[in-house]
Amino acid sequence: MRMGFAKGELVLEVGQRADCDAALREAIMEITGTTFLEGSTTDVVDAVLLWFREDDGDLVDELMDAMTYLSESGPIWVLTPKVGRDGHVEPSDIQDAAPTCGLSQTTSIAVAPDWTATRLVARKAGKR
Repeated sequence: MRMGFAKGELVLEVGQRADCDAALREAIMEITGTTFLEGSTTDVVDAVLLWFREDDGDLVDELMDAMTYLSESGPIWVLTPKVGRDGHVEPSDIQDAAPTCGLSQTTSIAVAPDWTATRLVARKAGKR
C-alpha cells in the first residue's frame, strides 16, 4: 500500500458507508494495528480518511472538520469514487477546496477498484 501508514498511528475515518472499500479499510487497520476513530473523537490523530461523494455536501466544510484533531504533520486522504462510478467527484473540486483550508495536494493514487485517494497536507509557513 502506497498511502504511508505506520504501526501505531491513529486514523480518523469520516464518511464511511456501505459503498466504502472494505479490503482497503482492513489493510490500513492491519498496518496501523489500530481501529479507526470516528467523528466523535477528541484524540489527536495521525491521519484522516475522508470518504467523499458528489452528494456529500460541502468539501471545504468536511476538510475543516477533519482538520480539527489532525496532528500538524498528518495527511488527510480524500477518497472519492473513480470516474464513471456513482458519486464521482471532479479532481478540480478537491484542488479548489484544499487551498481554502490551508492544505496542499501532494498526490492522487488509485487505491481500490472503485476509489481514488488524494493526499492533502497542511501548507508549510513561508521560510525566513
